[in-house]
Amino acid sequence: MAFEFATATRILFGAGMLAQLGPHAAGLGRNALVVTGRRAERADRLLDLLRAARVGRTTFSVPHEPTIALVEEGVALVRASGCDLIISIGGGSVIDAGKAIAALAANPGDPFHYLEVIGDGRPLEVPSLPFVAIPTTAGTGAEVTRNAVLTSPAHHVKVSLRSAGMLPRLAIVDPELTVGMPPAVTATTGLDALTQVIEPYVSHLANPITDGLCREGIRRAARSLQTAYQIGTNLDARTDMALASLLGGLSLANAGLGAVHGFAGPLGGELQAPHGAICGRLLPFVCAANIRALRQRAPDHEAIGRYDQAARWLTGRDDARAGERVEWLQALCANLEVPGLGQLGLRESAIPGIVEKAARASSMKANPIALTPDELSEILFRAL
Repeated sequence: MAFEFATATRILFGAGMLAQLGPHAAGLGRNALVVTGRRAERADRLLDLLRAARVGRTTFSVPHEPTIALVEEGVALVRASGCDLIISIGGGSVIDAGKAIAALAANPGDPFHYLEVIGDGRPLEVPSLPFVAIPTTAGTGAEVTRNAVLTSPAHHVKVSLRSAGMLPRLAIVDPELTVGMPPAVTATTGLDALTQVIEPYVSHLANPITDGLCREGIRRAARSLQTAYQIGTNLDARTDMALASLLGGLSLANAGLGAVHGFAGPLGGELQAPHGAICGRLLPFVCAANIRALRQRAPDHEAIGRYDQAARWLTGRDDARAGERVEWLQALCANLEVPGLGQLGLRESAIPGIVEKAARASSMKANPIALTPDELSEILFRAL
């Protein structure tokens, strides 16, 4: 047995942890670019903490999922303002934007030199500027991953910038920051978190460390996602989901993902829909397709037993089997009012192109079994 495990240099988790930012930021840099979401005022407390720690502040807003052009704007601002520290406070898009800005500000040349799929995929040779990630949603786990997902409107696809040097120097996960999420955002981000503890668990790259993280994440998401959706002020449920998201990020960064996220990149470039809604809709159908393919072509594969085990964690029943896991996920998505891909804008005529792009996605490489083009197409037709 041999494996690697890498993550952020330091993780602070718990209600109220944001208050500890100042001294840590001062130890990483003197002048911070603070990357925020559409409503920059949500970062006011963070800016006060930096002011008290005598750290300079320049703000940069990310009003939508980060594009390559938006990240280039952020890099230009870093260089013009002399920033030596990047801090993101927001959802996955904000964290990914900050992570990409920190990497590209330290490395010369065009972003396409380094991007996967649509670029040259060259390694980022210089470590990123010090980067601090502070999530305000509970879904992506981006605060502990080594990649940033960027949209290329010209190519109708989402692609990754990836390097071990992009791992944050500090992640502050404060569940209190997620209490204000509306139900729809709680649902979509929570489904992303759930997907990101299920896919690494059945991945052929899973290892004993990620197995333990996924087990804890699946149990917590299963017991608390619907509660967080229905009662957004329930701090226990918010804490469970914040931890599930963190555990998913730790797991995917070290064991990969699978077909759900293999599809999510090209679908995200095609549809104007939340990443988590796409993942949640696909998850039951991908699980069903994987289980069927494993039983037909690899009946002794370890992943079949892993699907059974995950079903027991999800349902809380010791006798649950893999098929019941699919039913449980379908019921969850119905309760969270997850729309079909057709409602999100996917046309049947676009399916062959999506399948072709998904088959080349890096996430697809960690799927427990290679799915055929017909199997991939069937997943999308069923998810319409």
